[in-house]
Amino acid sequence: MAEKETEISQLGEFGLIKHLTDNIALKNQSSIKGVGDDCAIIKYDNEETLVTTDLLMEGIHFDLTYVPLKHLGYKAAVVNFSDIYAMNGKPQQIVVALGISKRFTVEHIEALYSGIKLACEIYGVDLVGGDTTSSRAGLTISITCIGSASKEKITYRNGAKDSDLICVSGDLGAAYMGLQLLEREKIASAGQADFQPQFQGKEYLIERQLKPEARKDIVAELDKLGIVPTSMIDISDGLSSDILHICQQSNVGCRIYEDRIPIDYQTAIMAEELNMNLVTAALNGGEDYELLFTVPLHMHEQIEKITGIKIIGHITKLELGSALITRDGAEIPLTAQGWNHLS
Repeated sequence: MAEKETEISQLGEFGLIKHLTDNIALKNQSSIKGVGDDCAIIKYDNEETLVTTDLLMEGIHFDLTYVPLKHLGYKAAVVNFSDIYAMNGKPQQIVVALGISKRFTVEHIEALYSGIKLACEIYGVDLVGGDTTSSRAGLTISITCIGSASKEKITYRNGAKDSDLICVSGDLGAAYMGLQLLEREKIASAGQADFQPQFQGKEYLIERQLKPEARKDIVAELDKLGIVPTSMIDISDGLSSDILHICQQSNVGCRIYEDRIPIDYQTAIMAEELNMNLVTAALNGGEDYELLFTVPLHMHEQIEKITGIKIIGHITKLELGSALITRDGAEIPLTAQGWNHLS
C-alpha cells in the first residue's frame, strides 16, 4: 500500500474502473469484447451457456478484521468458478460489481482486484466487465460468472438414481474450523495493540477458509476417464444440506457413512481443541467448495482409482429417506443444518 492513500473520489467511477481494468488481456476465444463498451461480447459455438452469480455482503459473508482484501477478491471469484465446475462446465468470463463505502481507498480496491485477477489468471477466466457504486456502509461484492459445457456433459442436481455411489473430493470441515479459529483469535485480540494470533500448525485451516480452490482438477480427471456424473453440486452450505439438495431434486434418499467422511488431521485437532463434534462440523460447516457427485454403481472401480475422491455412501429409494450411518451402525436422519443465507 502507498504511504498516502488515494480517495476514490479523485478518480471517479469511470476513472476507477479504467484504473482497475487497464491492460487486461483476454485469454478465451469465446471472449469477443471485454471491458470498455456498454456490453461485453461472448460467443460459444455448439455449447450450452452456464451463468451463475454470487453476492457477498460485509458483516454477513466476510469480516475485514481478519480477511485480507486480496484473499477476499480471490475467494469471491473462485466460489463462482466452483458453481460452473459443479455443472461439469468450464468457467470462461466474469463481471464484477462493487458497492463501496467512503472508508475504502483506491489502494483498498486495488488489493481486492489483485485477488480477483490472480484467480482469473490461475483458472484461465477473463474479466470482461462490471460496475461500481457507492454504499452507505461497508463493502458489497457481486460476481457473475459465465461458462460453457457441451449439452451431453452438463450435470444437474436431479439425475441421481437408486444404488448410485455418492462421492466427494478432498476433505470436509477444514474451512469451518478455519473460521472458528479466526473468530477465536479476533475475540482474543480485542483491546490488544500488539496481539499475535496463534495459527502455528493450523495453516491449512486458515487457507481453506481464506483461499479456497475450485476443483477444476477433478472435473478434468472425470472428463479424461469419460465419466459424466449422474448428479453433482459443490459443497458450499455443508455436506448434509448439499446432499439433501441432490436427494430432493432427484426424488431419492441416501445413506452417508460416518467413517467414510474424509476429514483432515488439522480439522480433527481443532475440533478437539474447541470441544466441538467433528462429524457435525464436517456435515454442516460449509465453504469447503469440494465436489459432491453421484455415479452408477458399476463405476466403483474407476472412481476408486482417482486420487482425491472418496466414496462416502449410496443413493436409495425415496421412501427409505436420507440418513447418516454412524460408526456403531445406528441410523440418524440427515437434516439441512448447514449455512442458511436468510436465517
